[in-house]
Amino acid sequence: MGVDIGGTNTVFGIVDARGQVLASDSIKTLKHANFDDYIEELHAGMQRLIKANDAEGKIQGIGIGAPNANYYTGEIQNPPNLPWGPIIPLAEKLSKIFGGLPVAVTNDANAAALGEMTYGAARGMKDFIMITLGTGVGSGIVVNGQLVYGHDGFAGELGHLVVKRNNGRVCGCGRTGCLEAYCSATGVARTAREFLEISQEPSSLRNLQIEDITSKDVYDAAVAGDKLAKEIFDYTGKILGEALADMVAFSSPQAIILFGGLAKSGDLLLRPLKENFEKSLFPIFRGKTKIILSELKESDAAVLGASALGWEAKYRYEVPSFDHQLTDHTLPSADSNK
Repeated sequence: MGVDIGGTNTVFGIVDARGQVLASDSIKTLKHANFDDYIEELHAGMQRLIKANDAEGKIQGIGIGAPNANYYTGEIQNPPNLPWGPIIPLAEKLSKIFGGLPVAVTNDANAAALGEMTYGAARGMKDFIMITLGTGVGSGIVVNGQLVYGHDGFAGELGHLVVKRNNGRVCGCGRTGCLEAYCSATGVARTAREFLEISQEPSSLRNLQIEDITSKDVYDAAVAGDKLAKEIFDYTGKILGEALADMVAFSSPQAIILFGGLAKSGDLLLRPLKENFEKSLFPIFRGKTKIILSELKESDAAVLGASALGWEAKYRYEVPSFDHQLTDHTLPSADSNK
């Protein structure tokens, strides 16, 4: 089973080794102020789904994608939008209530990378970077078939690389100039407001309340031929392309995979991104790293990614000498019946 804990909803589903979401359901994440009450409702919902789909005794493991989730400890640590305390023993509690079933957790971007490696565009790849372009900018880094967690479980925050050293925007993390402040959906909306204030260019965006403009509004205007909206995407693509080129210097990935609503902007984003990416690369890396889009369906991606971690949880429990620093993430092939 895969579980995705979001700020509003917790989505959970049953997934087979081919990457098919057999069934899914959800509960409200913030319905309960007490964590134990939340876990009880989650367990009840998952059990109903299991019984309704004749899956009793067939679940091999549970994977969970959650904000600030630590793969090493199985805890959520200091989550910004969850009310259950600074340390939430998520894996321990859920495993116990499921009678010792293997449970593993990681953050949502790492879960997406695992899902892509198991079921999507990164099948067969051992070196790639997953970039999620949503409300924020998340990332999962895979090197030699291993997700990079760092010594404390929190490596891979590429959305918080500083791309503007001087007079950068304040980011939600508290720092200034982060990639997330420019290349997320909220970053695009901030760019739109800035451009409208400093430019005299006519634009359909001027017909909207400036504080209510969203990245979707900018996209719709750009598709309709709005010059200023296209310039906003050019600006966003330039910053993102340059940042991705810097990331290549770190791990020399086969591909950078883009996922999320903003990644669906097509050539509006990809053209300036790819142009500036290749131009900004260290010469030895040019022409070697592909920029590709995720193959996971957005409606299923969170559950699929988390479920891939569930397979790994099963693997961890079956190998008593498991060392988290030596994990090779050997997961079932999506093309396999196993």
